[in-house]
Amino acid sequence: MAGTTGGRPFRGEFRFRFAMSRPLRILLRCAVFGVLALPPLATAQVAPEVQQAQEPAASGGDGETNGGGYVIGVGDVLGISVWKNPELQVTVPVRPDGRISVPLVGDLEVVGLAPSRVQEQLQRAYEQFITAPGVSVVVTEINSRKVFILGEVLNSGVYDILQPTKLMQALAMAGGLTEWAKEDQVIVLRDDGATQRRWRLSLKAITSGRSPEDNLLLLPGDTVIVP
Repeated sequence: MAGTTGGRPFRGEFRFRFAMSRPLRILLRCAVFGVLALPPLATAQVAPEVQQAQEPAASGGDGETNGGGYVIGVGDVLGISVWKNPELQVTVPVRPDGRISVPLVGDLEVVGLAPSRVQEQLQRAYEQFITAPGVSVVVTEINSRKVFILGEVLNSGVYDILQPTKLMQALAMAGGLTEWAKEDQVIVLRDDGATQRRWRLSLKAITSGRSPEDNLLLLPGDTVIVP
C-alpha cells in the first residue's frame, strides 16, 4: 500500500493522526465529566419559601375568586339578554340579599360569582323554556367596590377601588393628610361577617420600611379613619 512500510504508517502520517486525536480526546473527556457533574434534574428540590412564593396568592376575602377576575357584589347592575328573545332582556341591580330577579327564572343568587358563572346558570335555567338559549351577562355598573375614608384627610368620602388598592394608595386618592393628622394612629375597620376587625397602623412605620406589612390591602367595605 502506498505511503506505508510493512503495513505501518509513515512517521509524518502518525504525527498528523496523533495531533488530530488528542484535542478530540480532551473534548470528549470534558463532555463526560461535565455531564457527570450536573445534578440530577428529577431530584431537584425547591426551597419551601420559594415554592410558597410561586404559588398563587390566596383570596383576600373579598370574593376575588374565579381565576382573579371580577366578581359581582351588592349594588352592581347587570345587563342580561337572551339571543333572539328581546322580551327577556333586562337590566337589574343586585339587591342587598345578593340576588337578582330575572324573567321566567325568578330570583338568582349572584354575589361572589363571576359574570360567566351567572351566565352558565341562566343558560341552564332557560333551557327549560328555550331551545339552545344564547345568554349574555354584562356588568353595566360597578357599585360594590367602595371604601370609606374619614378624618384628617383633605377629601374625606366614599371611593371606588376598581383594582387592588393598599392603604397608602387610598389615602392618596383622598388627597393625602392634613397637617393635624396623627400618622401613627390610623385606624382601619373591616366587617368580617358578624364581627368587626380593627387595625391601628403607623404610616411612619410604613414609609420608613420598619413595618411594610402595615400597608394593608383594602377590601370593599373597609373604613379608614385618620384621627
